[in-house]
Amino acid sequence: MKTLVLISGMLFFTGFVSAQKYSSKTGSVTFEASVPLFEDVYAKDDNNVVVLNADNGEMASVSAVKNFHFKTKLMEEHFNESYAETAKYPKATFKGKVVNFDKTKLTASPQKYTVQGTLNFHGVDKAVSSSASIYAKDGKIYMQGSFVARPVDYKVTIPKMVTKKIAESVNVEYNYVMIKQ
Repeated sequence: MKTLVLISGMLFFTGFVSAQKYSSKTGSVTFEASVPLFEDVYAKDDNNVVVLNADNGEMASVSAVKNFHFKTKLMEEHFNESYAETAKYPKATFKGKVVNFDKTKLTASPQKYTVQGTLNFHGVDKAVSSSASIYAKDGKIYMQGSFVARPVDYKVTIPKMVTKKIAESVNVEYNYVMIKQ
């Protein structure tokens, strides 16, 4: 937990002091790896930390992997101990940029943007690109998006006896409401 607080603090103070930073400590990130006819594989983290530099579109986020909660405790236990190995890899991070971001053009109507960067999960860095819907309302910036990740790309080993119960491609969604710092 100390590491998460330290990383969060570093995210808030990186970049130019005069930059317009927007952030949230309660961002929502979900993932789903369900397959038909088997139990849903779905988890959610409502404590994702995100920072957006509104001057240039650079952004970063961090999740404590143990913050992902499943509907069954046994599934959560298996995820933490066997798949994500949270004792060894306690956090997932993203560092990237909203392509062609211009805060002055944000309105209350959602606009489509591309977010590109590097996701680090399970000790592996991988380039990701996602489509995001971004808008501004009541002094806040709202961002929603999604992308697909494959466990094999992050060296996550799925035991043979459950490979048919977990999708090869995981749908990841994020939802942030950021306020000016």
